[in-house]
Amino acid sequence: MSLVQQLDQDMKAAMKQKDKETLSTIRMVRASIKKVEIDNRGELSDDQALEVLVREIKQRKDSLQEYEKAGRDDLASKEKREIEILSTYLPKQLTEEELRAIVDKAIAETGATSKKEMGKVMGAVLPLVKGRADSKQVNQLVQQLLG
Repeated sequence: MSLVQQLDQDMKAAMKQKDKETLSTIRMVRASIKKVEIDNRGELSDDQALEVLVREIKQRKDSLQEYEKAGRDDLASKEKREIEILSTYLPKQLTEEELRAIVDKAIAETGATSKKEMGKVMGAVLPLVKGRADSKQVNQLVQQLLG
């Protein structure tokens, strides 16, 4: 079952269960996916839909940080809940060891030896870990290993 089909199915289930929080979160992400489909003039593949989902989660994480800085616990808890809901649609996340192995392999393949060549490594790693690891975490690990 594709990601979009899963979202549709879960949206219907949330309607039946009168789960307003889940329903509104799924509707928001479906609207974002629909906007990209309209912009691209075609249906999205699972990878493209996953990119939209990851972008939505990233936006909510950024908002969460701002709300916590401003002391808005009510809005911060709403963002946390939305992140939890959307995270259920992500593929299984990589462990630290799995991620380190992928980054080590990319460093060896690209021949990178310094932080100046970090772009090469990131370019090789990010497509492999799309949706399975946070790009900030990947960035920190690459810096650590090249530094």
